[in-house]
Amino acid sequence: MTESSSATRTLSTAATGHWIGGETVTPAAEPSIAVDSPTTGELITEIPLASQETVDHAVATAKEAFSSWGSISLSKRTQIIFRYRELLNARKGELAQIISREHGKVFSDALGEVQRGLEVVEFACGIPHLLKGSQSVNASTDVDVHSARHPLGPVAIITPFNFPAMVPMWFTPLAVATGNTVVIKPSEKDPSAVNWQAELWKEAGLPDGVVNVLHGDKGAVDGLLNHPDIEAVSFVGSTPVAQYVYETGTAAGKRVQALGGAKNHMMVLPDANLDRAADSAVSAGYGSAGERCMAISVVVAVGDIADELVAKIAERTRGLRLDGDNPDLGPLINRAHRDKVRSYVDGAESEGASLVVDGRSWAESDKAEAAYLGPTLLDHVGPQMKSYQDEIFGPVLSVVRAETYHEALELINSNPYGNGTAIFTRDGAAARRFEMEVTVGMIGVNVPIPVPMAYYSFGGWKNSLFGDSHAHGAEGVNFYTRGKVVTARWGDPSEDGMQLGFPQND
Repeated sequence: MTESSSATRTLSTAATGHWIGGETVTPAAEPSIAVDSPTTGELITEIPLASQETVDHAVATAKEAFSSWGSISLSKRTQIIFRYRELLNARKGELAQIISREHGKVFSDALGEVQRGLEVVEFACGIPHLLKGSQSVNASTDVDVHSARHPLGPVAIITPFNFPAMVPMWFTPLAVATGNTVVIKPSEKDPSAVNWQAELWKEAGLPDGVVNVLHGDKGAVDGLLNHPDIEAVSFVGSTPVAQYVYETGTAAGKRVQALGGAKNHMMVLPDANLDRAADSAVSAGYGSAGERCMAISVVVAVGDIADELVAKIAERTRGLRLDGDNPDLGPLINRAHRDKVRSYVDGAESEGASLVVDGRSWAESDKAEAAYLGPTLLDHVGPQMKSYQDEIFGPVLSVVRAETYHEALELINSNPYGNGTAIFTRDGAAARRFEMEVTVGMIGVNVPIPVPMAYYSFGGWKNSLFGDSHAHGAEGVNFYTRGKVVTARWGDPSEDGMQLGFPQND
């Protein structure tokens, strides 16, 4: 047991092991780390830190399973995915409870997370259509050409703490549907949701070894990135780690999609409905305690509307509840992250920002042993401030004031991140111009969190994405497959002496 986990503490549930070959694996020699409740600070479970031997075992299991799963019929794969979808839909409340307990997000947020992940499962149910190739007959004289897509082999999926169920579902259903096998390394901060999903895959009829789960830290990640039998890596996390995963994985000859961090701006033009804009800023800025890569963290007020808009946002922010039977947001993932987010608030005033709503009192309340930090609103934030430049990843919303549309657009386009953005306006021409001119991958028009449906692909630009391939949608299918093109010539059968009529007795 590592230092972070005291031997005198009592587990509220059994320890969580690796899931390899359809069963729980807990090597006695591996150290473990604690998983604490962000809501109460109590010990929930412990997970092992995978050794290289365990990494090798998981990958070897996935490789062996690929020998049969990669060639199984599309209809058989589809039947299993449909069963998985039905089981998940029937039991999504159970999974949401696990997320709430380990991550801390309120139940409604957790249930919404599962529902968005379920959409990718439903998209994967259409894999027979998604994998259809193309054909050109008589491309040259007596020559036909056709294309097909084939699975890669064992792939690694490395997922973050903020969406412990949804992000694995961005990747796993498509990887499995296209015929690959999977080794998932979830965040060590809230690992149980992935184990639950792996067991549900088994219940749905997925052969053992097709989906495997490894727990661990950077050692397990490096073991996967450098393993010669891992063909591709999907990752979601912070930008520095995404860049590391991309560079390490590609150096080892792997296909990599690495989705990084964000600093998402919401531009509000003078003609916008300010009540709707304020509602959207609050829900997009503070939902899930701000721990999502598509959260709005910066509101750019254009023209003379800033005072009125800030007042409306502040009124709504002060009304948010962190306790009671139906809270609006929960704690952050752990106390260390709460303290990091709080440090940005501590420094904001000295940087010149106005602290309109201060949520730090929650960290000093009777919930101090947990990871609570109240929603915080900063005004008069400038691009030179640390609270603006960094991805805070917490319930901190900054307001930047711009005189014109052009000034606001330049602010967004000069930001090193390019994940998501939004514009609030009643002017269709202005919205269309914004769509064309902004250098961001996902854009909302009067929609604060423009997360695409599963049949479109998710991913940003600039430092928000390393690699060319986005998650799910058509790009997800292409990422987990590689193409073959076959050019064939078949001569006239009569020229080769073939008899196409009835057999004759000579």
